[in-house]
Amino acid sequence: MARARKKAGGGPGETNPRGDAARAIGSLYECGGGKVGMQMSGRKQSPPSTPPMPQNGPGRLFTLPTVLTIGRVAAIPLFVSTFYMDGWWGATATTSIFLLAAITDWLDGYIARKMRLETAFGAFLDPVADKLMVAATLVLLCTKPFECAIFGDVPWLLTAPSITIIGREITMSAVREWAASQNSLALEAVAVNKLGKWKAATQMTALTALLASRDPSMAVPSVFASGIGLLYVSAGLAVWSLLVYTRKIWTV
Repeated sequence: MARARKKAGGGPGETNPRGDAARAIGSLYECGGGKVGMQMSGRKQSPPSTPPMPQNGPGRLFTLPTVLTIGRVAAIPLFVSTFYMDGWWGATATTSIFLLAAITDWLDGYIARKMRLETAFGAFLDPVADKLMVAATLVLLCTKPFECAIFGDVPWLLTAPSITIIGREITMSAVREWAASQNSLALEAVAVNKLGKWKAATQMTALTALLASRDPSMAVPSVFASGIGLLYVSAGLAVWSLLVYTRKIWTV
């Protein structure tokens, strides 16, 4: 009996290696109220600190870049109103509003990256504001065709690239929404590339030139012809970039 008790380590004054190991493991973790403490050799280690959660709420939602983006959307009704006003000042106001929108488009992205003020709401609203302004400008230009002898009577001169650009933007928005519902690889495949940036740059330059051509003091055939040429280049880049994105999606 004593020998069996000795083997089991249950006798008085006897030590049990298994029991000591169990007590040592149990002392490593002290669970209470969701907190875990570590205790070894009489020293207690503090629990690891939890990383701070990103801020949410109105203060984080309406950052300076987001306010600038909202301002671009709010300026569209004023932009449309000045377009149909007669006189040189109406054309000047329309061109100035469009230029200001283009500048704030670059500025809000720069501020968001520089000051680390990126938000999910801002990332969603920024491309929407750009597409709304571009689509509104193209539709307005098509409703009041230019009278320029350099191209003659060509009613579809602005309509063809406008439909191409607007149709591309609608298709690209649907593709990006579908990619976001799939996985990170599909979403990465439709991220904005250099081709898309060149398309946006030529597009903004072309629309600025066409809006400025409505001003009698700026009604120079070379300015109008440059705007038309760049608009067709932008339409070509729009289709090309759409094919590139579609190919990447197909590969993924």
